[in-house]
Amino acid sequence: MVRVNWTLQAKDDLKDIAEYISKDSKRYAKFQVDRLKTRTRILKTQTRSGKIVSELNQENIRELIEGNYRIIYKIVQENQIDILTIHHSSRDLTSRKIK
Repeated sequence: MVRVNWTLQAKDDLKDIAEYISKDSKRYAKFQVDRLKTRTRILKTQTRSGKIVSELNQENIRELIEGNYRIIYKIVQENQIDILTIHHSSRDLTSRKIK
């Protein structure tokens, strides 16, 4: 089974998402964060289930979509995935530095 590692950037993104949504609804903020985390579970068994991020065009950097969010991850090794960032789809990804 593959180990899914959340980078500091991805953890910060989740925190920012929760804080922003909680201004209107703490309950919905928790629900949204849970949905994002749950969506990544598929990566434990299907590492290449996401599509290649078109802006980066690298085989090992892919994304899953959950609602309005892009969950961008990197296949580090066959047994390790790093969640790099959670990015709102309405924003410009090219302005962000993704490692």
